[in-house]
Amino acid sequence: MSQTMEALRKEAGKCADEIRKYKSVHVVSHIDADGLTSAGIICTALERVDLEYTTRFVKQLDEKALDTIANESHEIVIFTDLGSGMCEPIKSRKIHAVISDHHQPQGNFEFHLNPHLFGANGSYELSGSGSTYLLASALGGNKDLSSLAVVGAVGDMQHLKMGQLVGINREILEEGVKEGTLQSKKDLTLFGKQTRPVYKLLQYSSDPYLPGLTGDEKACSEFLNSLNFRNDELGRRWIELETAEKQKIVSGLIQYCLKSGIPSYKIERLVGEVYTLLNEREGTEMRDASEFSTLLNATARYDHAEIGLKVCMGNREEAYEDARKLLAEHRQNLVNGLVYVKEKGVSKLENIQYFDAGSEIKETIVGIIAGMSSSIVENRDLPIIAFAKSDGGVKVSARGTQDLIRKGVNLSEAMSIVSAEFGGAGGGHDIAAGATIPENTKEEFIRRLNQFIGEQLRKKAHST
Repeated sequence: MSQTMEALRKEAGKCADEIRKYKSVHVVSHIDADGLTSAGIICTALERVDLEYTTRFVKQLDEKALDTIANESHEIVIFTDLGSGMCEPIKSRKIHAVISDHHQPQGNFEFHLNPHLFGANGSYELSGSGSTYLLASALGGNKDLSSLAVVGAVGDMQHLKMGQLVGINREILEEGVKEGTLQSKKDLTLFGKQTRPVYKLLQYSSDPYLPGLTGDEKACSEFLNSLNFRNDELGRRWIELETAEKQKIVSGLIQYCLKSGIPSYKIERLVGEVYTLLNEREGTEMRDASEFSTLLNATARYDHAEIGLKVCMGNREEAYEDARKLLAEHRQNLVNGLVYVKEKGVSKLENIQYFDAGSEIKETIVGIIAGMSSSIVENRDLPIIAFAKSDGGVKVSARGTQDLIRKGVNLSEAMSIVSAEFGGAGGGHDIAAGATIPENTKEEFIRRLNQFIGEQLRKKAHST
């Protein structure tokens, strides 16, 4: 066990001791895969020690949400996958709480489990669900819940920076492997290996973007034909292929990418570490960490977080079927969103590109569409900024790439600082971040954000 893990476990023990003093707990979590798995982990752990609990899911933890929570006079509140940025406002409202999070802390808090406080990076070394898994472990073992922690980490894209889970995430993964609930192995990294026909894996590939294949179903089928796969074989899923067939496709893809002039470091991303949940049925979304996280996103982002929570807590009947229906709706909305961006196009400035979806794209999925838009924009060397209408003003989502991070872009820093300049609030991770800003500041915000990211790039260029 690493020293960082030891320190985190000690803090988790202190937080768990505090929780045990009370009969009922209010759990507040975020509406994404990391937030849902965090809630699933802690609620399961609370059930196992016979503690009553209630749940609440929020898009963001702001002053209004905290006022509501404070007025309800809960015995103790557990904030999961959020809260670290609101330490002082939580204290000022005298909310008795435990914070289990991984975002950059602002202020001090007595019961606060966060990797940044112990020398680890919350962007890729420990997710919110990972922090909450450590808290659940301190409440009573719960090693089987390491699978949900890995799903949350993958949903939070924590594996992308290094091509695999690292840091405390890695130690949690290894606990799951020893427990017999998780498997990690090298495989094709394209999304949908459990549930999609192989040609669909290629058609929807965005990282890496496959010129001539991404977005073109016919071209993907023809590519597989060129590798001697017959038309009647194209409906098979990746998990149904023999090892030799998989190797043939991977080799063919590598050759295709080389001929297309794709840089070698991008080609290397075709194969990487993938995570399988061994206790889940093969061919279902829950078997693969990446697909599981997408299924969860499809519930919470459409105001049905309770369905995702039930799936996290083991419901494989009614809740799972409801989640699958929401997933089908989610996929269709993503397609519609991509069509919208393709038709309207993006506006380019020197250091960023952006589109304004207004009310055409739901604010809770505009960030996902921003990330997917890299497959259809001409210039994939600029971060993509997306705007959508929301109840509290304008939702802004920013998505970058590992290449941009290496060049010095930090979207979390940019969104946090620039949104604050205009009376908004934001944050997130270096590669993916969000903010909410007042409606009338949009044009000035985009100009300032362009300037700020330009400064980040220049600073990095001058230091190398």
